[in-house]
Amino acid sequence: MDQRFFRLGALSAFIAVAAGAFGAHALRARLDLGMLAVFETGARYQMYHALALLAVAWASGRWPGRLTSMAGWCFVAGTVLFSGSLYAMALTGHRALGAITPLGGAAFLAGWLCLALGARRGA
Repeated sequence: MDQRFFRLGALSAFIAVAAGAFGAHALRARLDLGMLAVFETGARYQMYHALALLAVAWASGRWPGRLTSMAGWCFVAGTVLFSGSLYAMALTGHRALGAITPLGGAAFLAGWLCLALGARRGA
């Protein structure tokens, strides 16, 4: 499991860097400042949680268990829902997609809680 989360984290970090560069160079002239900020928030949170997936990969070796694994899958789901909805909203202009974003935020929160509890129970 630790290799899977490490690979997912590295791939997510790659995508976050690419999205950030795309936003900074290709979208700066095409989006208004508000939507550009939305896009950049998606890239920033994707990078934070790509690093979190690397931490889960490490924690899986140190404190293996269901909670540590759940943390990783929550971070994956959170990235898809949170960052994905922000990317889609910025690129399409459909603000209704913002209704999905809090679900991703809740998945991120659940992931951090699972990681903390997994470390506590594993100690």
